[in-house]
Amino acid sequence: MAMPVTGGGREADPERKDFWLSSGHHLLDHDADGRLAVTDAFIKAYLARPEIVPPDDACLVERSIHARLLRDPRAPVPQAEVRDIADKDARENWRHLIEFRDHVAAAGTIERAYVTIFRSQKVTTPALFLNQLAHLVLRNVLDGETDPFTLRAAELMFRPQRLSVRDEVPLLADEELIGDSTSISHQSPLLAVFADARSRDLDIMTADNAAEYFDRSDAFDIVLDFRAGGPGRAALARVLERWIGHLTGAKVAIVPVDRVETADWRWFVGLDQDGTAIGNALWKGEEPPEDGRNRIVALFALTFADSSDVVERARGAPVILILGMSPNRVVRLKPQNLITGLPLAAAAPAG
Repeated sequence: MAMPVTGGGREADPERKDFWLSSGHHLLDHDADGRLAVTDAFIKAYLARPEIVPPDDACLVERSIHARLLRDPRAPVPQAEVRDIADKDARENWRHLIEFRDHVAAAGTIERAYVTIFRSQKVTTPALFLNQLAHLVLRNVLDGETDPFTLRAAELMFRPQRLSVRDEVPLLADEELIGDSTSISHQSPLLAVFADARSRDLDIMTADNAAEYFDRSDAFDIVLDFRAGGPGRAALARVLERWIGHLTGAKVAIVPVDRVETADWRWFVGLDQDGTAIGNALWKGEEPPEDGRNRIVALFALTFADSSDVVERARGAPVILILGMSPNRVVRLKPQNLITGLPLAAAAPAG
């Protein structure tokens, strides 16, 4: 899922600790408002993806499109020309890429591209591209961040996680590192907790080893302790605050909570598909589907600093955020839900 990094864009500050090189943030510039400005180098990075580089047996049309965009990454590519690509899979890959390229180029900034995708009636952008945009926006939002717990918690916003429990402590590990085979012999005791993990070392982030994060941030191989009252949930709350502020302009405060009093529940946002389904059922006074109460991973209470930012019927009580997990314990946080689901009095600005 990592974006190829091939140079270009702005230079890194040698005094800062860099992280998430795989986001491709080095390929982008900043505009006057601090947003990530789309560059030719950024667009060209997608041409190096293995799904896009034409194989030896690619048709002439596919080769021609690829060569043209290497010369000019913003060159027009009519959909009629894409439809002439011989290979079905390649044709579909190119269709998605050109649509995505045209959208981000027209938007001008990564933030505007991300927000405007979710203003459309129907989102057709592949999840891969959505996660990459979220990755980039977060890299910009968290630029200069020195707290490893905050950065590790932010990974939930663009990488699915697998939840397991060890000694009654909920742990989150990167889903992409967790395979489906149960026949692997694990050397690490922690891997045995994630019964279907691939054979590699995983470490739980602690105060003692947190500084190692910067050297391995692109490996996504550190496990987050997500217990109630622990640094993991508090760190995610801080990330959500900054994400909302950057993309909507609204100043909010978010705190983890253990339970929700119904009398104060006027508005909620599901932070993922499962959290939304659980919240909808509870809102209607129904029992959540598939043992939903046991699939609530975390609850948060959000308050706005300025009540004028909020629609009238949601004022006077916190917005409840519900993070859930699927029946197979996968957490897929959807940060876009905070753009489309909050009770904002005005539409979120497009970066």
